Amino acid sequence: MSVFLSSSGSFRSLYISPDSAMSASSLLFAVGANTVEDQRARWERKRSRTAKELLETEHKYLEQLDLVLTYFVTILKAKGTLKPAVLETIFGPLESLYSASHVLSFHLEKGNLGPGLENFCQSLDLYGHYADNLEQANKTLKEQLRKNKSFRRFKKLQEARPQFQGRELEDLLPLPLQRLHQYKHFFRDLLQNTSPDTAEYQKLAKAVKSVSEVSQWVQDIFDKRENSLQLLRVQKLLKGQKTQVLTPGRWYIREGWLLVVPSKGEELKRRMFFLFSDILIAAKPCHPLHLLNSNKLSCQAVYPLHQCSVDKVFGHTQSQGGLLSLSFPQKTLLLMSSNQQEIHDWYRSLTAAVRQLKA
Repeated sequence: MSVFLSSSGSFRSLYISPDSAMSASSLLFAVGANTVEDQRARWERKRSRTAKELLETEHKYLEQLDLVLTYFVTILKAKGTLKPAVLETIFGPLESLYSASHVLSFHLEKGNLGPGLENFCQSLDLYGHYADNLEQANKTLKEQLRKNKSFRRFKKLQEARPQFQGRELEDLLPLPLQRLHQYKHFFRDLLQNTSPDTAEYQKLAKAVKSVSEVSQWVQDIFDKRENSLQLLRVQKLLKGQKTQVLTPGRWYIREGWLLVVPSKGEELKRRMFFLFSDILIAAKPCHPLHLLNSNKLSCQAVYPLHQCSVDKVFGHTQSQGGLLSLSFPQKTLLLMSSNQQEIHDWYRSLTAAVRQLKA
């Protein structure tokens, strides 16, 4: 029995039989069941599409690796054009990467997605080692092309084959690292479209974790390499060797021209500043007529950040420009720019560097 309010304002009773109540309950259960089944069906469709795309791109990846192995590694080994150590340096664990992908491809063709990825993840460290070796591989390749005439001629002939479609060896060597990035997205998409209550979900979750860890390893390798190049560039920009920029553990953050506001009534001084994880360097251009250092900078001061405090004097509002105050135990440095965004970026970078150093 249910009670409802009629349009006239009086209360009336409405009888609902037990059978009708059970029918309504059954209908709700059926709708819920259909919703779950629909979700599972959508997952399965997306999963199938992703698995198909993974297999198709894996075949293409294997074809590209096979070009390098067939027309370079195998023939070079047989001919002895390059010494074994040189060959190993240039191509690294490429044969092992090919074998691992070949096995993965076999599992994907059979529909053994979970076991295939679980097995493949045992070989993922090869991608980290490949990335670690890539810089030396490129150096050795350039060196051999410069010194080894027979190798230079051989490389040109192989790249002229129609199978290469105008690509050079240098275009193919980075492919494994590009593929690693693709694996990360494929594995994540497969996980998102797999029911969590299946055994395969756990295997996919482990695969996503493994490929993410190796991707981070590879990214760290490239970040360190890029940082080393930046430190070396700044070191070469500075006149002489008195200021040691190349220091282990130091990270380059940013650089730019800022105006130094003197403590006394002098003119503003335009200086180039280099911010690192532990120091701030101020430099000025060398004399343009100097025979050796006309394109270099002369270091004026090195400020350690571990005892620095940073304040924004003005530049909080929409006014033009801004002023920063950097306080050190023996000195206060006032830095100004007419560009407010630039001052804001410097403030953010400096405060982050100081905070990280003190932490």
